[in-house]
Amino acid sequence: MISIVPISDVEPQAVEHLLDRAFGTGRHERTAYRIREGMPAIPRLSFAALEKDALVGTIQCWPILFDGDDGRDVPLVMVGPVAVEPARQRDGIGRDLMLSALNAAVATGDAAALMLIGDPEYYGRFFGFTADRTTEWRVPGPVEQRRLLAMGDSVPNGGGMLGPRIAALA
Repeated sequence: MISIVPISDVEPQAVEHLLDRAFGTGRHERTAYRIREGMPAIPRLSFAALEKDALVGTIQCWPILFDGDDGRDVPLVMVGPVAVEPARQRDGIGRDLMLSALNAAVATGDAAALMLIGDPEYYGRFFGFTADRTTEWRVPGPVEQRRLLAMGDSVPNGGGMLGPRIAALA
């Protein structure tokens, strides 16, 4: 039986080891890490999946900022990474973690502007993320533009750069 708990209930080193197994030790070079560089994850939106006290999955969400070309700054929540123990992928653990994070975002008022980098066929179909408003967004590194996804009423449209939000969410 899988239980979803706050990520703060799990040793940070265990989370890091799971991320290494799921994404490889070179994961820190990915664009997603540059977007949220220096920001702590948002505890109320970050979860771990446990099975018999063993860590089998995590999701973390991060405070980031859209720095619009028109001068507006829009706070966003970056969803992910969703990491699942490689032997347990396709067991629905990632879906359960996503639903936990999205439900928490709605409950805490953090769901107005969510974004992630991921497969549009999956995240669109199951969770409602689209690239409709992200076509002019820029990021500090390489990304397939179609994988830059967002959802929420406050997601900005138009050109701008994504980066860390200096004043992190409490």
